[in-house]
Amino acid sequence: MLHRLAFTSVLSLTLAASSFSASSSLFAQRVIVPGTGTKIMNVGDDFEEENWTYNFAGPKSSDNIDKKRRGPFGRAANGRWYEGGKRGDPDVVKQVPTPAGGLSGSKKALLLRSMKTGVPGKVTNKMQQDDFICNIHEKIGRTPIRLEPNCVVRVFLPPIDEWENRTGPHFAFRIALETTIRKPNTGFLKIGSSKTSETYWPGMFIELDSKHDGKRDHDYAWIRIRGDKRGRDFKGMQITQTGWWTLGMSVSKDGYTHFFAKPGVEDLTTSDRITTQIPYSYTPETFRTFFFNVCNNDDGKTWSTKWVIDDPTFYRATSTLASESK
Repeated sequence: MLHRLAFTSVLSLTLAASSFSASSSLFAQRVIVPGTGTKIMNVGDDFEEENWTYNFAGPKSSDNIDKKRRGPFGRAANGRWYEGGKRGDPDVVKQVPTPAGGLSGSKKALLLRSMKTGVPGKVTNKMQQDDFICNIHEKIGRTPIRLEPNCVVRVFLPPIDEWENRTGPHFAFRIALETTIRKPNTGFLKIGSSKTSETYWPGMFIELDSKHDGKRDHDYAWIRIRGDKRGRDFKGMQITQTGWWTLGMSVSKDGYTHFFAKPGVEDLTTSDRITTQIPYSYTPETFRTFFFNVCNNDDGKTWSTKWVIDDPTFYRATSTLASESK
């Protein structure tokens, strides 16, 4: 069942979204709709495997907070998902019955939820996040951008009164891209610059402006895009109903990243594009992986919203050489 939401500031967001759509048309000549091309079967998941399990591995990493990595790391039994070294994995990674209205034929999906998202044994009383990462690099390696990688996922948004009562990001679907940049040399002389590999993480964040913070009469949910050519985040589109949504991202061979979203589980089309950007003004060289963020207020007692994902898939829009297949 879909749940409609009552929101304010619709006009301002609509105008902003129109502005971004107009500017995006100036960018890339080739827009790849996520779900285009060859589906790579040995990455992603449909979660239908009987007794699908995830094996946790102990204290989480918190490198993003205190520069500490704590291996070994969690990993799905099927090898398709893993815990990163920068942050921990969600506290709950569980196969569940597919919520009503999901993909045709889907019986199982995956629940992601967290409480302790910061430093193990401590609380930060700030928004923190866990990562759930698709194991692409071990399965097929990095994908050159000339092959136009793209990915799609279905996400179930519960009724708004079941969300964590907090203004800020609650969930994210992101990709990891790599490029080469020049950085100033460090050391005694600090003269000149050198080329170095740089990883960056564009994505879509599901945000809530909560009525519980006393600043508004209604909850207001929306998708935040990361990011523009300066790396800045901006409002992409309003979320006017809960239930199932389809999210997708693609990178075309000209280096632009395309962001798509719509309610429901139908395949994405060109009309579902939110924006096209070249985040940080970087020219991507390889696609590394996609992953999810689960966010909450890290106070040691507040659970995040329950997020259910289904059928995350990875594609290459441009044909690969036989020698590149694994």
